[in-house]
Amino acid sequence: MNLKTLPILLAFLLMGVADAMGPLSNAVGENYQLSKVMATLMPFAVFIAFAVFSVPGGWLAARIGKKPVLLLGLGLNTIAVAVPAFVAPPYALLLGCIFLLGVGTTFLQVAGNPIMRDVSAPGNYSRNLALAQGFKGIGSSASTYLPAVVGAIGLLAQLGWRGAFPIYFGLMAIAFVLVAIMRIDETKADEPPGIIESLALLRLPVFALAVVGIFLYVGAEVCMGTFLEPVLMDVGLTQDNAKLLGPTLFFGVLTVGRLVAGSININPHLFFRLSALLGLIGIGLVIAGSKPLIITGVVLGGLGFANIWPMLFSITVEEKPERASELSGLMCMAISGGALVPLLMGQLIDSKVATTLAFAVPAVCFLYLLILSLRSGKAPAAAE
Repeated sequence: MNLKTLPILLAFLLMGVADAMGPLSNAVGENYQLSKVMATLMPFAVFIAFAVFSVPGGWLAARIGKKPVLLLGLGLNTIAVAVPAFVAPPYALLLGCIFLLGVGTTFLQVAGNPIMRDVSAPGNYSRNLALAQGFKGIGSSASTYLPAVVGAIGLLAQLGWRGAFPIYFGLMAIAFVLVAIMRIDETKADEPPGIIESLALLRLPVFALAVVGIFLYVGAEVCMGTFLEPVLMDVGLTQDNAKLLGPTLFFGVLTVGRLVAGSININPHLFFRLSALLGLIGIGLVIAGSKPLIITGVVLGGLGFANIWPMLFSITVEEKPERASELSGLMCMAISGGALVPLLMGQLIDSKVATTLAFAVPAVCFLYLLILSLRSGKAPAAAE
């Protein structure tokens, strides 16, 4: 592995801190005596940041370079976690910090995904991006469980729900320094584009279809993470077992799948097709509704979901590597699918549709991805 990838992998690891805001909102809500709606503003602030700042972040990376935007993201995140690390903020200030963390993480995603291509050996981009997404998965899991772990560590335990933030702060600062001293030869466009030119990329079907694919993929992933637990409880599992064999198993398999893909030579087009097919089969088994089939579907689904993002992202960027920053911004904007697609599934469940049948929503998402994967590698390269 190229040593230049290591600081980038650390940046991907730290992207997972933003994912911890959802689980952390329960402890924060209890501390500030908030309603559920007020507490859930924490993860919502992160999704809003992605929706609003992804395209401007891609435009900025195209203008000033991916490394400066990566440093900007790490800098914003360091400031965001420093506040709760050192003081007990009022909830309004904390929410502002979480939004700032979302903005910083948006810039990390927008710059980090394409910059991995610049530090990868020829032909290794898809593999390294899969590995990087595996590191992000580890970061998400570790950030989620870290507050509980530090609850047993002396001084940090006294901070309560804030106990993990000094660790986040230290890691963000270290990553900032390591990225700052890196030398990276970036692929750039001949002329820095404007935001209108960036959005104009969506006129090309190959890019528009990919952005829709990312939107549906992230939405389907959040659906799985949100509704696997209740569907397993519906077939007789206790809440603890349903959580273990549902979202915990799903995201564990997903992370392992990314790490494995990051350690072998893969054909991204073929791997995209296999991943989409496996994910669709996994969701189909969940819809089947029996306990053994649902658990089998969780495992197969985790393996299928694992590498959709890195394969689709890298395939799309390879169409126009000189426009990588702008494409990254457009695809990261599509992460907002994680806020919208689950609403549709939740609406079906609220309207008394069986939870298993409501998994038709992520199934339709993956049917689209399967069709898109069959088109992958056959369409001509995008042209202006």
